[in-house]
Amino acid sequence: MSLYWRIFLLNASVLVVAVLLLLGPVTVSTPVLLGEAIVLVAGLVAMLLANAFLLRLGLAPLQRLTRAMRTADLLRPGRRAVVAGRGEIADLTRTFNTMLDRLEVERATSTARVLSAQEEERRRIAQELHDEVGQTLTAVLLQLKHTANHAPDELRTELHQAQETTRAGLDEIRRIARRLRPGVLEELGLHSALRSLASEFSTRGLTVRPHIEPGLPKLDHETELVLYRVAQEGLTNTARHAAATAVDLRLRRLADGAVGLLVRDNGRGIGTAPDGAGLSGMRERALLIGAELTVREGAEGGTEVHLNTRRGRRAPERTTPVRPRETS
Repeated sequence: MSLYWRIFLLNASVLVVAVLLLLGPVTVSTPVLLGEAIVLVAGLVAMLLANAFLLRLGLAPLQRLTRAMRTADLLRPGRRAVVAGRGEIADLTRTFNTMLDRLEVERATSTARVLSAQEEERRRIAQELHDEVGQTLTAVLLQLKHTANHAPDELRTELHQAQETTRAGLDEIRRIARRLRPGVLEELGLHSALRSLASEFSTRGLTVRPHIEPGLPKLDHETELVLYRVAQEGLTNTARHAAATAVDLRLRRLADGAVGLLVRDNGRGIGTAPDGAGLSGMRERALLIGAELTVREGAEGGTEVHLNTRRGRRAPERTTPVRPRETS
């Protein structure tokens, strides 16, 4: 039944009841007596309440669809409006669900292209930092050393300070290049890459404890890259915002054969803060491999980032792979 006929019949039923009451034994005096006025007002209120109840009942599927539209989030796929009954509202709900299916596939495809281009650009920048800027600073460092060896004593101290500053800048550039391009991931695999990441983020004020189970199932390069980037972003958020002193970085096999990544700190917790660019980026990466990402408060405080690969679930189809091309 269409929405038009549903509303028409609901209102018609109320009007028919009103006419039947008028044709009944009830009479109205002129002027209206108090008792008759009370009966009329009570009847009017009853009809209005009945009409409101029947309209709410008839429009309930439309309200459910409205709530589904308001809460739809392409970063949390799989949520669909419930299709109930037949008619225009049911057709509209099915159309909305179909639209969500198409939007999720299109977003996954476009996100894959963007992240692929981003990885390629990171590799190019890392290579240029290493080959161009790194070599230039190395040459400057050697030249400063040569100059310091032949400089007068009053200038030698200042030249040694310039050497140390240049050496510190060179180390920082190499660190940035390693973060941009996870060479250890490509060369030594995910286990060594995560241990290297934990060592890199460990400082005097922050201890990162890696726990990696042996015998994990073999993962493709896309999945390994997503796990590495999520761990990297989780540790970055902890170091910058959590005011934590310890972080657990765990990689383990789950009961269903999937692989789970956990980044858990003892910091101030995420609270009710909205997702920023970092968390949105992690969710988009998780969607590329059909994984499930959960960010929540820890049972004992702090923040927990869970990534479950849910092996066997098919990720949305895409035309561009996540793995970047080799650059010259």
